[in-house]
Amino acid sequence: MKIAVLSCFYPFRGGIAQFNAALYAELGKTDIVKAFNFTRQYPDFLFPGKTQYVTPDDEAAPVESTAILDTANPFSWISAAKKIREWGPDVLIMRYWMSYFAPSLGFVARHAGKHCKVIGILDNVVPHEQRFFDTPFTKYFLKGCDGFVTMCDAVTEDLLRLKPDARYIMRQHPLYSHFGEKLKRVDAEDKLGLEHGKKNILFFGLIRHYKGLDILLRAFEGLDDSYQLIIAGEPYGSFKEYQDIIDSIPGKDRIHLYPKYIKDSEVKDYFSAADVTVLPYRSATQSGISSVSYHFEVPMIVTDVGGLKSTIGDTGTGIVAEEAEPECIRKEIVSFFSHPEEREGFIDRIRSEKRRLSWSAFCDTLRTFAESLEQSI
Repeated sequence: MKIAVLSCFYPFRGGIAQFNAALYAELGKTDIVKAFNFTRQYPDFLFPGKTQYVTPDDEAAPVESTAILDTANPFSWISAAKKIREWGPDVLIMRYWMSYFAPSLGFVARHAGKHCKVIGILDNVVPHEQRFFDTPFTKYFLKGCDGFVTMCDAVTEDLLRLKPDARYIMRQHPLYSHFGEKLKRVDAEDKLGLEHGKKNILFFGLIRHYKGLDILLRAFEGLDDSYQLIIAGEPYGSFKEYQDIIDSIPGKDRIHLYPKYIKDSEVKDYFSAADVTVLPYRSATQSGISSVSYHFEVPMIVTDVGGLKSTIGDTGTGIVAEEAEPECIRKEIVSFFSHPEEREGFIDRIRSEKRRLSWSAFCDTLRTFAESLEQSI
């Protein structure tokens, strides 16, 4: 089967590009696969981080791709669709995570070729931070696809609400495995300059309002000095509101800040030092952070939003807080550390999930789904 994948690849950075690189590599073991990249992912003024691109010290593995799509230039949409048609894929796979991409990807989907089946891998259908145009734009994209892959129940529900007749499969986010092996805890703590013998809580990933770092900080405010908090990730927007909270906390010396983009080779340092990863999200679908936490066998405390309950709580790999409120998060943190036997149970079940959530299993299901779409022509 000839498979085209249109999305962001190297030199773009971040979790979406990492996912795409792993997908490309796994599909390429059995199929003819070509990576089609963006020439421009976002205009700079729409991107809240420091840079969209890898830097010399990122150590991201290059992926051979053909850059064809400028999402902000409709003329490039025409040429991008033409180049994909000329390559002649049986299947075109596109990632979709925000409505900004709907016009460009929706156009290409409609013009990828008469016999090309289009599959959208949906990270989100409804964005975390919603705008008036999200629903009509997303409907435009969805209508151009023949089938969909969702990675949690919440996204599936959003998909069926906007497109009740959608053909889809639900397959949980595969585990990232390119971050290396877990370090000895003491070595990781030394690398990060952490005090030994503390209960280590980790908040990891891009810092955005919906991810609730302020909630976790207020929860930490009520914990005693046996705890320390590790915050690692690049702020999207101003960090001032979080810094103001930190400055007001009596135990601020036990809060360790690493407000930057975390290189792939550094990820293991943070998870190897952590006892628990906390995702105090106000809203969510699924989270790539949970996949990283699984890889390093670190249990999680999450909020009851989106697909986090089904992927963490229902699998017994962590604790689900009732609400995204400081008191609820604090209660579950204390509970986690008060019951070491439960923690060992979480880790055992994470090991079982790791065997299930492989890239080979994900891609086998994707291939079978693509073939079923072909049979419906």
